[in-house]
Amino acid sequence: MKARATTSAIAAGLLASPMASSAVAQVSDNVVRIGILNDMTGIYADAGGKGSILAAQLAAEDFGGKVAGAPIEIVSADHANKPDIAANLARQEYDAQGVDVIADGGSSAAALAMQNVSRERKKVILLSGPATAEITGKACSPYSFHWMYDTYALAAAPPEGVLKRGGDTWFFITADYAFGKSMESEATKRIVASGGKVIGGVRAPLDTPDFSSFLLQAQGSGAKVLALATAGSDTSNAIKQAQEYNVIGSNTQVVTFLMFINDVDAMGLKNGQGLVSSTTYYHDLDDGSRAFAKRFWDKMGRPPSIVQAGVYSSVVHYLKAVAATGTDDGTKVAAKMREMPVEDAFTHGAKIRADGRLLRDLYVTEVKKPEESKGPWDYWKIVATIPGDKAWRPADESECPLLKTH
Repeated sequence: MKARATTSAIAAGLLASPMASSAVAQVSDNVVRIGILNDMTGIYADAGGKGSILAAQLAAEDFGGKVAGAPIEIVSADHANKPDIAANLARQEYDAQGVDVIADGGSSAAALAMQNVSRERKKVILLSGPATAEITGKACSPYSFHWMYDTYALAAAPPEGVLKRGGDTWFFITADYAFGKSMESEATKRIVASGGKVIGGVRAPLDTPDFSSFLLQAQGSGAKVLALATAGSDTSNAIKQAQEYNVIGSNTQVVTFLMFINDVDAMGLKNGQGLVSSTTYYHDLDDGSRAFAKRFWDKMGRPPSIVQAGVYSSVVHYLKAVAATGTDDGTKVAAKMREMPVEDAFTHGAKIRADGRLLRDLYVTEVKKPEESKGPWDYWKIVATIPGDKAWRPADESECPLLKTH
């Protein structure tokens, strides 16, 4: 399968930014080149896709299109969520196209494959799309950064609230690849530790159009909770079909661990009302998030997803590190990124741990009822906040060797 690649150079004639570096350029080919590698046409295209390219462009605009005396250029490619294609594209971008940093990452399996290439090439990779906590676990790398969420944190919020409401027996519909398996594993630990029980589950192939057989198995199990360890359009399709088959009702709660705002739009408030999930970005959270969302919305026709917001935030931080060091050398830039607190439109003083985990706040969300929504994309209410120092896997529980030296 041949993936498409495109190039979009940010005009060097943009007004100079106060964040632009005055350092003498030590950029290898006199260009700082950012590669967006993700799913451009499949189930994660709405959450990442071309919107992630725009997010990177907005980050470059913040620097006036130049950093460390060099123009910023953005290239992109579609890895179709396939690990072998993702690894090959990463090699091509780092080696042949002179890419300095890869952002987004798409699916977990594809991201883990690209993370290996990043480590080999000593080039930075900024992961906002993938969720598996393995990225900052045994697969951790001094060159990789996990920006927005992971399966450990996403598993934390829903079980506690659902178990308190009597949801003590669970059935999983799990995406049959790295993300889903990691999500189910992390959630099961929380469920069992809190006195619940997982009584069954099925694995669903990526991009499943028909969930009917899986939903009927869940219904037949008698479980009080249907847990969806899925993402993207798989989640919205499963929920819409669960409504059609009357799986969601007074006797069955549905839990989603990873839900994009785009998924809520796809399923509609009538189908999604009351669903609990968690996020680290919402476009209507505060003035900063609203300001960034307006810039994105004006060009894209809708607000950014958590993934696209993560691309913007991570690229801004990367470019700040390039400006501070005056170079695009992967080793120096990665070290500087860990050293500096993260500050952008909607991130304030967040720290990056040695394993590459950004310790940002996590927000527990609930989908609004149709009558609660005040307009387009007004879909979530924030029901709780988990501080950044509490949401993520503790360092002493990690398999990452980088944490053993700090």
